[in-house]
Amino acid sequence: MATFVFSMNQSLDGYVDHKGFMPGPGLFRHFIDHVAGLSGSLYGRRMYEIMRYWDDERPEFDETEREFAAAWRKSPKWVVSRTLDSVGPNATLVGTDLKAVVARLTAEHEGEIDIAGPGLAGSLTELGLIDEYRIYLHPVVLGSGSPFFTGPRTPLRLRSSEEMGEDVVRLVYVQA
Repeated sequence: MATFVFSMNQSLDGYVDHKGFMPGPGLFRHFIDHVAGLSGSLYGRRMYEIMRYWDDERPEFDETEREFAAAWRKSPKWVVSRTLDSVGPNATLVGTDLKAVVARLTAEHEGEIDIAGPGLAGSLTELGLIDEYRIYLHPVVLGSGSPFFTGPRTPLRLRSSEEMGEDVVRLVYVQA
C-alpha cells in the first residue's frame, strides 16, 4: 500500500519557488537518493512542466545533475491536468477525480509516492489524502511566490525534525 508525501523546499516566510533558492550539494544528494527510492510521483500540471527540464540530457549537467535526471526519468510519474493532451516519457495523464486516482495508486503500489506541486497538495489536503508533509526549511525570505500550504489548513503534528546541513532543517508533519 502506497503512502503519499508532500515535500518541498520552503522559505522562512512560507513560499516555494524553484528560482528563489537552490539546494546545496549535500541536500541535492539527499534529493537524488529520495527520488531514486520513490515508487513514483503525482504531479500537478505546473510542477510537472517545471520538472520536465530533467527529461532532456543537457551538456551543462554535471555528474550529480545527470544522476538526478536519471533517477527522475526512471521514476513513474502520474500527472493531474485538465489542459495537457500528452506527457513525456515514463509519465501518465490521470483523471482529475483525485479520490479515485489516489485510491488506485494506493492499491497498486507499495512505498512512497511524492506529491509534487503546492496546488495539487492543497486539493489533496482538503480531501485528507496526504499522509505526511516534509518541509525543507531554508534560511531565506522570499516575500512572494507560491505558498507551501494552499487551501484549508489541516491540523498537523510534528513527527520529526532533522538538520540537513547547509542551514536547512527538514520538518516532518503528519495529520493531528
